[in-house]
Amino acid sequence: MTYAIRTFDLQRGFPGGFGVQSLNLHVPAGTVYGFLGPNGAGKTTTVRLLLGLLHPDRGRVELFGQPLVRDDRRVLSRVGALVESPSLYPHLSGRQNLEVTRRLLDLPRKRIDEVLDLTGLRDAGDRRVREYSLGMRQRLALALSLLPSPGLLILDEPSNGLDPAGILDMRRLLRELAQQGITVFVSSHLLGEIELIASHVGVLQAGQLRFEGRLEELRSRARPRLQIRCDDPAQAAETLRQAGERISDLDAEGLKVHLHLRSEQDINRLLVGRRIGVSHLAREAVSLESLFFTLTGDPAQEQAA
Repeated sequence: MTYAIRTFDLQRGFPGGFGVQSLNLHVPAGTVYGFLGPNGAGKTTTVRLLLGLLHPDRGRVELFGQPLVRDDRRVLSRVGALVESPSLYPHLSGRQNLEVTRRLLDLPRKRIDEVLDLTGLRDAGDRRVREYSLGMRQRLALALSLLPSPGLLILDEPSNGLDPAGILDMRRLLRELAQQGITVFVSSHLLGEIELIASHVGVLQAGQLRFEGRLEELRSRARPRLQIRCDDPAQAAETLRQAGERISDLDAEGLKVHLHLRSEQDINRLLVGRRIGVSHLAREAVSLESLFFTLTGDPAQEQAA
């Protein structure tokens, strides 16, 4: 497999603790990779290390198979980034902001119209940036990162400030970029949004990677639950407990049971055999949010999810 990003035993400490430690990332080329973690987990530290804005205490970073070293940053010419608040000239138009960077990079003039189209800013390109909404500034910053036609985009919370329509547009754009072979590395707290766009995820907690792999692999780690509605939930719960099953929720209408010993069919047979009338039985979909809270060690949030 070809990787756009790999890190090897990456470590960076700060006074009072570690930003990241023993971090080994594997980001396949041409994918949308969601990088998840609670506040303070080390996501921003990781992004800064990937862009050479911080130097590791130990380990190394490879981009497109080439090491990122202090004395040779040429590989970063293939990387576009949007990190934290975008740096823009508010007295200039969106097009003029792009022109400044275009000249610095000696790119074709037509590239400005291409990235304005990509980010949905063609009609607003001649307006001053001080008149832009927060979401429009975010899209202009993304247009700046796309100017050099990068093979890798590293984005920190790219949906910040976007309204629902803007989030849909951003989702569409990131998918299209991945289809064109661009690797998109997205650090975000919007778990539901990552679930809709990412094919691979990494979950960071306290500077350590708790999971990395395909989204389907993460889902398979969760223990599925079975939703049951019946005429006697209390009796059903007692019957299943005696049979060794684990009950997670119980109310007047029904219960939920973790599937690990028996299949849905076996549980249904067991309840019907005890003359408990079952009116509804369905496997509960596992959300990325509940898996995230499981991996980051917040049982209260996991139950709420």
